[in-house]
Order: sequence, then C-alpha cells, then structure tokens
Amino acid sequence: MAVKTFAAIDVGSFELGMKIFEISQKGIKELDEVRHAIDLGSDTYATGKISFAKVGELCNLLKQYKTIMSSYQVSDYVAYGTSAIRETTNTAVLLDQIWQRTGIRIQILSNSEQRFLDYKSIAFKLENFEEIVAESTAILDIGGGSIQISLFEEGKLNTTRNLRLGILRVQDNLIRLNAGVDQIPNLVNEMVADQLDVFKKMHLPKKKIKHMIIVDDYLTGLIQKEYGSSDAPRCDKFLRSLASTGPLELSRKYQLAEDAAYLLRITTLIVLYLMDMMGTKSLLAPGVTLCDGIVYEYAEKKKKLLPTHDFEQDIISSAWNLSKRYMSSMKRDQTLETIALKIYDAMQSLHGLTKRERLLLQIAGILHDCGKFTSLVNVGECSYNIVMNTEIIGLSHRERELVANIVKYIYLPFAPYSDFGTETSIDADTYLILSKLTAILRLSKALDRSHKQKFLDLDVKVKSGEYKMQILVRTTQDITLEKGLIGNSADLFEEVYSIRPVIHKVKE
Repeated sequence: MAVKTFAAIDVGSFELGMKIFEISQKGIKELDEVRHAIDLGSDTYATGKISFAKVGELCNLLKQYKTIMSSYQVSDYVAYGTSAIRETTNTAVLLDQIWQRTGIRIQILSNSEQRFLDYKSIAFKLENFEEIVAESTAILDIGGGSIQISLFEEGKLNTTRNLRLGILRVQDNLIRLNAGVDQIPNLVNEMVADQLDVFKKMHLPKKKIKHMIIVDDYLTGLIQKEYGSSDAPRCDKFLRSLASTGPLELSRKYQLAEDAAYLLRITTLIVLYLMDMMGTKSLLAPGVTLCDGIVYEYAEKKKKLLPTHDFEQDIISSAWNLSKRYMSSMKRDQTLETIALKIYDAMQSLHGLTKRERLLLQIAGILHDCGKFTSLVNVGECSYNIVMNTEIIGLSHRERELVANIVKYIYLPFAPYSDFGTETSIDADTYLILSKLTAILRLSKALDRSHKQKFLDLDVKVKSGEYKMQILVRTTQDITLEKGLIGNSADLFEEVYSIRPVIHKVKE
C-alpha cells in the first residue's frame, strides 16, 4: 500500500505553522507539528509591507522547516500564505524573495479559500458534523486580520460573511487608544457591535443559534485542555472568567507569553459577544488548523480520502442565498441554470472544460440578473459589481472574477482580451474559459427570452460534421420570440465553438 509523507505549511498573520502527515488508503495520520510565533500581520496592517527583518526571520524559519521535512522524507508539500502576505503591496516580489532564499514556494489563499479549508477540516474532524449543522449552527473562524461567520440552517450553508475584526487589528486599535486593562472589554464590544449591526439585521434569524463552532489559535487549546471539545454551562463560566482576567495574570496562570495572553483575551471577548448576541449555549472547539484543511484538500485531490459532506452544494447554496438577497426570480434562475447545464453537458467534447467550470457556469446562471436589484438598465455592470464585492465561500478570487465577468457579458458586447488590462486575474487561459461559458449562458438566456419558462422539456444534440447544434424543445406555447431573437446570442456561440445553434419545436 502506497504511503505518502506530506507537509502542510501555514504562513499566518502571527504564526508560522507546519504539520507533517502520513497519507495512505487507511486515511491521514499526523506525525508532527511545529509552530513558531512571528508577527507578520502587524507590519502589513500598519504599513502595507512586511519589514526586511521580519522577511529574514520568516526565511530562516522556513529553512528550518525544510530541514525537518527532509528528516521525515517528505515527498510533497503545500505552503499557503493568508492575509498578512495577501494584503501586502508587493506580494509578488515578496513571494519571489522567499522562493529564492528558501526554495519553498508559497501560494496565496483568498479569504474565501482559506475559510473554506478551515470549514472542510471541521467537517472531517467532527464525527457528528452533519447532525450539528442540521440544526442552527454558526462557525466562527477567528484570524489575525478578520473573522468569518458562517451560518447553517437545516444542513445547508445559509450565509457567510467576512468582517475586518481580526484579533491583531483589534489589538492595534486598543494599543493606539492606549486602552487600560479594565477598558478593554467595553472597547472590544463596541468594535464588534459596530461591525455586526448590519449583519445581525440581515442574516440572524429571530430564533437562537443553537451551536457555535470556533476555529482560532488561542482559545481552542485552553477549552480542550479544560473540558474537551465542548461543555456548555461550565464552558460559558470559564469564558467569562478569562474575559475578566488581565493579560499578565492570564500569562502566568496558563504559561503563555504576555502577547499571546493579550490576544487570548480579545478572542474570548469576541466569542462571548457573539454567543450572547446569538443566544448560543453549545460551544464546540474541534481544534482544527489551516494545516488540517490543507492536508484534507490534498488527500481529496489525490483520491486518498472520500468526502463526508457535499461541499460543492454549500457553494451552490451560498449562491442561491445571494440571489435571494437581491430579490432575483428563483424560477427564472432555475430555468436558466437547467438550460445552461444541459447545453454544457451535451458539448463536453467541444469545450473540453472540467467539473469545476461546470460549477462556475451554474453559479453564474443563479446570479445572472442580481444586478436588477439596483438597476434595470445597467444590469450587467451592477451584477458584476455585486459578485465582485461579495464573498462566495469556496471560490478563489480568480473564480469569483470569472463568474462576475460572465454575468456582465451576457448583457454587454463581449470584450476583447486586450480590454482586461493588468489589474485583473483574467489571463489568456481564463479568458478562453470566460468566452466559452459566456457563450453558453447567453444562448441559454435567449432560450428563455420571454421569462415564461415555455419549454416543458429540452434536449440538445450536437451534429458531428454538420457544424450545428439542434435544440429540441417540447412546448405547447408559441416560441416565435425565442426563434427570432436567438441570432445575437448565436453569433458569439458560433464564433467560440464554430457551430450554429438551431431551435426545433418537437410536436406533442
């Protein structure tokens, strides 16, 4: 049985972590964990750059990690950087410096990708995860630069929002305010309340959130040490004790560095505020890290691990909730989604795209007219702006930009590649995917031009060697409008695929 030794490296805002794993058909076994405190985030959030001294320290630590990897005969690794590197103004130069000095290539995770990996690791680690999210549940993922709140109802991801309330940002604000120990609880609560006011009105149901699952670097370890993963009444009392204790006393009592104790207290105050706001009594701290998410993703890709939860459905659920928020017609969106996926599946041999691109097409179909919420004239531009400024958990920045451009160009003349410029993730390969998916969605929209869902059934047949695609529709209604106005959409489709779509009405 093939066994692979794998290293997962997390270049975080205030810590550099690495876990060594053994991956086989039997599953994943953790062999070792190494963690070093290194405050990269404070530099980034204050100045937009990481100091030369911190870069040097980071490179020296990565060289040590490389030696450890060699001692375990690691055959593959993945290293991810999060907000501290992502938000620098010279990210590309910084990553190249690290690569040249250490031989370790760091990839940048978008916020939604990072939180999705944390979420995946929770789903794998908690044995009763499906039972927990079947009830009202919040996942609170606390980082140095921001926190992510994801809400589940009836086993489905209802919404997820990122708030710039990371504990390093809060700490910097408190230091700037020269806050005393006794002032900190009220100040943290005020900062949290300011960020959460709109979120509470938009997303929190009137009923209470039953469970909260937390992911963090300070509080989780203490909770597990004291009580295990959760203990509702006693844990609540424990949290309030931590929140009312100063950093110096916390550092002595729990043998923490004073900086770590300060961040522990901030984390506890944020968790308590949210528990009180949501009426939550059940707190779970599974003790996952980004490194766990990295190895689970890697094992999935290598087909060494079968998923226990439908993560793709969570992405789709997020898209549907976004569509609902902007009052799109669910019936119309479902019709467009169905038509687009039928065309996509029938053309597999012609477009050569993957299951992932099919998912992006599906999301674009769901969100295609969300811009009508703000304008009935500039629908494409408004839809683009909504998608670009809304996180869809599980999608990278590039994928979100791809979806945003699809929903834009089903309304506007399709732009040449030269129009995209350098301030975009749309490279030549992505532009090709964009053109293929936009052509399919445009054609799909033309087939429901009247928005009356006229077709009882639809079949797509690609005629090999005849340079045309037959769209066979079964309907009792007049489809003169659809036949007459398909031309403009068919032009782009023919340009991209070199085949002409033709509608045929099938007699009952």
